[in-house]
Amino acid sequence: MALLSVIRRWHYRDHLSIREIAKRTGLSRNTVRKYLRSDIIEPQFKVPERPSKLDPFVERLTVWLRREMGRSRKQKRTIKQLHVDLVSLGFDGSYGRVAAFARAWRDDYRRQQQMSGKGTFVPLSFAPGEAFQFDWSEDWAIIDGVRTKLQVAHFKLSYSRAFFVRAYLLQTHEMLFDAHNHAFRVLGGVPRRGIYDNMRTAIDKVGRGKDRTVNARFLTMVSHYLFEAEFCNPAAGWEKGQVEKNVQDARHRLWQPVPQTETLDALNSWLEERCKALWQDIPHGIEPGSVADAWAEEVASLMPMGRPFDGFVEYGKRVSPTCLVHLERNRYSVPASFANRPVSVRLYPDRFLVVAEGQLLCEHRRIIDRSHDKPGRTIYDWRHYLAVVQRKPGALRNGAPFLELPDAFQRLQRHAIADVGVEKPMIIVRRRIGICPPDDQPPLPLFYAWLNQSDPAAADDAGMHETEMAKVEQIIDQQLRARVQIQALHATGQPALGPDPDQLLIGYWRICRELRFAKPYPQQRARFNDRISRKCAVRWRCNGRCRDTFPGQVEFQTVIGANQAVVC
Repeated sequence: MALLSVIRRWHYRDHLSIREIAKRTGLSRNTVRKYLRSDIIEPQFKVPERPSKLDPFVERLTVWLRREMGRSRKQKRTIKQLHVDLVSLGFDGSYGRVAAFARAWRDDYRRQQQMSGKGTFVPLSFAPGEAFQFDWSEDWAIIDGVRTKLQVAHFKLSYSRAFFVRAYLLQTHEMLFDAHNHAFRVLGGVPRRGIYDNMRTAIDKVGRGKDRTVNARFLTMVSHYLFEAEFCNPAAGWEKGQVEKNVQDARHRLWQPVPQTETLDALNSWLEERCKALWQDIPHGIEPGSVADAWAEEVASLMPMGRPFDGFVEYGKRVSPTCLVHLERNRYSVPASFANRPVSVRLYPDRFLVVAEGQLLCEHRRIIDRSHDKPGRTIYDWRHYLAVVQRKPGALRNGAPFLELPDAFQRLQRHAIADVGVEKPMIIVRRRIGICPPDDQPPLPLFYAWLNQSDPAAADDAGMHETEMAKVEQIIDQQLRARVQIQALHATGQPALGPDPDQLLIGYWRICRELRFAKPYPQQRARFNDRISRKCAVRWRCNGRCRDTFPGQVEFQTVIGANQAVVC
């Protein structure tokens, strides 16, 4: 190319003859004359047509390529697979020759069909409050010292480009609904349209063109927030390119380096604050100012959010004979009155409710464990087994639900079981307080007597407040210390002021009953006193003798009166 430039300059600028140029360059005069007559600036070499090993297979390869162009992206075969098929038919050429032919054929096909090539798009423009875009991504964070894989929900307003990010452990319906609740709260309202891809939490079936079978629960959420859901074509991420770009940018802005928090809630709080801070720092690009400035302008065009969507997902379960329901490889306790019966489980991102017969039975914290090499966990609530324990008091010794009782009840449990076991002291106490059943029925454990015996299901959700529990703990300590002192006096034969040791347990039972049923209003307090009186005045059986009065009433007033317990 340099020699051609020299020949042209000598002839047209310096006006040298062809003979002189040929003498200086060593080329023949015919060659110099050909360069000058062709009037070319750079030399072009004609590649001769040579036979190729691919020629016998060109027609078959062309048919295959045309067929692959009509298939979806996930069903298309690669050029390597086509090369393997040609080799099976006798082709002994290289993969590079097949790939070069495929590239040339595709370029020619697009020109004939007037199709755009890869990477050609049309810029989009949105009005304030017109649309938002949504997408999921996968990222990692260190939560409580464990590297955890997270499913991250991304929202982005199409006009102001304000974005919101929230992390979850799963990509399920309840997580999707919760993400919308938080996104509309942070973004300040609801746009008119939402642009999604064909995710399974929203689409049950993808039809031809824009035909979609939308999930019924997702439609309920869309109807609640009054926006229009729009879905992209399959494998057409550029139709929601803003949020796709936000997924890429968020990995550098939020997830590098890997964030470390104690809990997932703490991570989401940090992500929310970080997103708002980035609005101030990132320029909008089209509108003047930052993303925060454009967002402040767009908020007026958004519809107010209103009441959050109750985004639960409901499943039907059957309670096992051990009062447990199975959920996500874990087991959770349910009130014993609903054992062997169907119930409904309403799933939320961090909790779930057990509902039956139009009433809420219980609520548990949801445990999500992505490790499948560990056994599932069993979560007990000891109050759910009270109805069973009334008939089977021996379960108090080794019953799994009773391993985690409140401290006050654990101390009384250890005291009752010591030396004499479980049944014997409970029978004595029940006879003393007048609620002993017939001899063929098992006794009721003492430290569950403070619950309402007539309505075990309602008693499951009833518990002592922290202040009431503190009173019980103080009373237990006083009574146990007094019991030790009185036992010592009885052992030495000295007279003891106050009741015998069993009367102290009776006093504790009465105090528990007071804390369970007492109300702050006089009328309710009077009804409570009447209820206690009726329970304590019933005829009871002890060693074949019947009595109509509460045993040890005077001594009980003497020892427990300072604690202001109700006495019949």
